[in-house]
Amino acid sequence: MELKKCLASSLMLTIAMITTALGAFVGVNIGTDVSDLPSASKLVDILKGNQITHVRLYDANAQFLQALSNSGIDVTVGVTNEEVLKIGESPSVAAAWVNKNVVAYVPSTNITAIAVGSEVLSTIPNVAPVLIPALNSLHKALVAANLHSRVKVSTPQSMDVIPKPFPPSTATFDSSWNSTMYQLLQFLKNTNSSYMLNAYPYYGYTKGDGLFPIEYALFKPLPSVKQIVDPNTLFHYNSMLDAMVDATYYSIEALNFNGIPVVVSETGWPWIGGSNEPDATIENAETYNNNLLVRVLNDSGPPSQPNIPINTYIYELFNEDKRNGPISEKNWGIFYPNGSTVYPLSLSTSDSITGNSSSVFCVAKDGAPTDKLEDGLNWACGQGQANCAAIQPGKQCYLPNNLKSHASFAFNDYYQKAHGAGGTCDFNGTATTTTRDPSYGSCLFAGSSSISGQSFPPTALGPSSPDHGASWNLQVSTLQYILSTIGVFLAMLVL
Repeated sequence: MELKKCLASSLMLTIAMITTALGAFVGVNIGTDVSDLPSASKLVDILKGNQITHVRLYDANAQFLQALSNSGIDVTVGVTNEEVLKIGESPSVAAAWVNKNVVAYVPSTNITAIAVGSEVLSTIPNVAPVLIPALNSLHKALVAANLHSRVKVSTPQSMDVIPKPFPPSTATFDSSWNSTMYQLLQFLKNTNSSYMLNAYPYYGYTKGDGLFPIEYALFKPLPSVKQIVDPNTLFHYNSMLDAMVDATYYSIEALNFNGIPVVVSETGWPWIGGSNEPDATIENAETYNNNLLVRVLNDSGPPSQPNIPINTYIYELFNEDKRNGPISEKNWGIFYPNGSTVYPLSLSTSDSITGNSSSVFCVAKDGAPTDKLEDGLNWACGQGQANCAAIQPGKQCYLPNNLKSHASFAFNDYYQKAHGAGGTCDFNGTATTTTRDPSYGSCLFAGSSSISGQSFPPTALGPSSPDHGASWNLQVSTLQYILSTIGVFLAMLVL
């Protein structure tokens, strides 16, 4: 048992280091129930123009797959719910599907995953018996084409398969699906694939009968009297999305599996709703998706897995006005078909979709306890090796001379230096990320676009050209450590 725990810990550490080294990403889902859907080439222009580097298709649209050729965009291609049954019943159908929709386009189209169905267990439960056979047949077809290391197979599930997601520490999958979920997790574990989760705080809030405040769903700061805490672990949850992801990790653990990363395959917020959908507003949608970008791109995971970033796909690129259902169901898009954004979204300005967080800053939270701020400031300037010279008396960032201002500068300096190697913006719950540049006057925060062209002493972060040598050395040392950890893991596995 101890060996098993050690192996699981080693594997999770390896996953954490690899995902941290690569950096978190935010991609976009592309649905096609759109009256005026742009051409495939125009769609790719929209993606590239907004630096979107990861997309998920709900089918294997040949025009889209061809247009995405040589774009550098990572593509998750979809098996539709209607196709799952035949693929699950016939390995030859699965092989033909892979040959037609994957082999024919790789490597020029960078297909990296196959999403099998959409919420199969909760929407078409009668197909559940063939879901795992479908996954296995598709994987075997990829093995035959020698693409199994490049293209992973998974199946997106909704939060409905976890009937009681709060508190996260006691969450489990619906017991009626235990056999299927066990087989799914075994498949994901064996093939080094991720668990795909469709997580919607919008529904968690609107169907929650007032149990949680809307600020919690929108990633907004919560007052001390409204803090969301797991009574068993005492973990604080600053957002409903974090709690949903953690509930999934705990549900996976309840079936005795570890080392399976969770990727959020869908999340978002509708911006128009009917008279009975008052929370589907453009203001809430803008708040949710912009805060989502900041949250994901700080490269941290949920409280139980802080070192595993939450890679995420926003639902969705365009409004799907041809969909059935309430008004909100048709209005989740972040772009109009002409390429303009529905509401201001920090994509290209902060390189958010690409995972480049150079315009994401780490600052002290309003109302943070003084003692914790002091501890965080002292740690950042000491052990954290932040350059705190600018907040000394007489220097450019000394005024205003208050704890929050000084802590924000130190927290951010540490974050900008350590972020690429896994450093987070937390400081015992006293810090948060923001895309708003906190620089003022002659006080320029590390990561500010205003720094370009400025002259800095050698020890300060923010020269006009990045230190590629230092960055490369950091990446090499990180990868060396990753490889050594994998070696230890394999050696222990053999024993």
